[in-house]
Amino acid sequence: MARNINMKQWFADMIASPTKKSLPVLSFPSVTLMGIAVDELINSSDAQAKGMKAICDKCDTAASVSLMDLSLEAEAFGSEIRVSSVEVPTVIGRLIETQEDAEALAVPAVGAGRTGLYIDAMTKACQLINDRPVFAGVIGPFSLSGRLIDMTEIMIGCYTDPDMVHLTLDKATQFLVEYCKAYKQTGAHGIVMAEPAAGLLSPDLIAEFSTPYVKRIVDAVQDDNFAVVYHNCGNTVPLIGSILDTGAMAYHFGNAINMADILPLMPADTVAMGNISPADHFRNGTPESTYAATTELLNACAAKYPNFVISSGCDIPPASPWENIDSFFKAVSDYYGN
Repeated sequence: MARNINMKQWFADMIASPTKKSLPVLSFPSVTLMGIAVDELINSSDAQAKGMKAICDKCDTAASVSLMDLSLEAEAFGSEIRVSSVEVPTVIGRLIETQEDAEALAVPAVGAGRTGLYIDAMTKACQLINDRPVFAGVIGPFSLSGRLIDMTEIMIGCYTDPDMVHLTLDKATQFLVEYCKAYKQTGAHGIVMAEPAAGLLSPDLIAEFSTPYVKRIVDAVQDDNFAVVYHNCGNTVPLIGSILDTGAMAYHFGNAINMADILPLMPADTVAMGNISPADHFRNGTPESTYAATTELLNACAAKYPNFVISSGCDIPPASPWENIDSFFKAVSDYYGN
């Protein structure tokens, strides 16, 4: 059964330790370990839980992270998604064009679409994985609203129709609070919240249209035993003040930035994770390029910033060669002497 872990202490211990394990967003490549297709994985709670366990058995990760499927919550609201046997699902079309559409939008019950299946997968994963924390993946409120409104349209709407955007954000946040509470009930030790669309906003706009809604979720679910890890793979350096205002327990950054630029802006007692490129190295690189990039980033950041934990910059794609993934872990092990 899942164990209670004081996550605040767990992150503090991670900072204090001279040797660290990596925490990549590594879940979809389980398809190649199990010999199944992506569309099978996203429709089977057993496959998801077994895939997470298979990755834990193979990889010396600090924690287990479930699928970063950013179509899931939009589908629960009624969005159409495109499913593939080899790529992660994506949202197509838009549900909301006007204030009236936003007013008519129903907040789905937790369990709508495939959300119940993913909660079931987390329950099973927490029963299978007992040697490290287990995190569920969820989307952030602005990124979810962007899928309901359309990303280009929500960026325009922040200026031309802010009431419609705020109403959509409010409904998205209502759902996400209850969804995260359901994950908390499974025995999960936290969530990794992907809010990449907020990386497109200016400092003023992220402070209005993303941070307050993320903070509502953090305030509703985070405690000593349940952590919110905030992920944003945009240009987060000018946004970091507002991002830290979310109150998340830890932060995860994408490869749009240099970790050496963000780490001086982070509190020393707060873990900052990132940011080996999933496309350039894990998916399309070589074992040699992945090892070199990982070693270079560790050399640049690990000794100077004890709160740095190396990771992928974002979700590692399903078809990433395991030779590259293994090379990442070898570089981490070689650096720390694990």
